[in-house]
Amino acid sequence: MITASLNEYLVISGVLFALGFFGVLLRRNTLVVFMCLELMLVASTLALVAFSRFNGTMDGNVFVFFILTVAAAEVAVGLAIIVALFRLRQTIQLDELNSLKN
Repeated sequence: MITASLNEYLVISGVLFALGFFGVLLRRNTLVVFMCLELMLVASTLALVAFSRFNGTMDGNVFVFFILTVAAAEVAVGLAIIVALFRLRQTIQLDELNSLKN
C-alpha cells in the first residue's frame, strides 16, 4: 500500500483552498460563494489533520473538531441569511444585493 507524504496532503489542501478562494472572488451567486467558503474551511482542516498525523500528536484533530463545530453553526446562520435575502429581494445574485451601499 502506498502512503501519501505530508507534501502531497499540503498540495491537495493548497489546491482546494485556491479553488475556494478564486470561487469566492469570481462567482456572483451567494450559494456558490458560501460553498467556496466552506471549501476553504475544509482545505484548512485537511492541512491541520495532515500536520497532526505526521507529527504524531492529536492537537490538529482537536482543532478540526472545534472548527467543524463552528462550521455547523456557520452553515445554519449563513443559510438563514441567504433565505432571508431571497425572501426580501427575490434574488441571490451578489451584484443585485446592494442594500448596504447606502
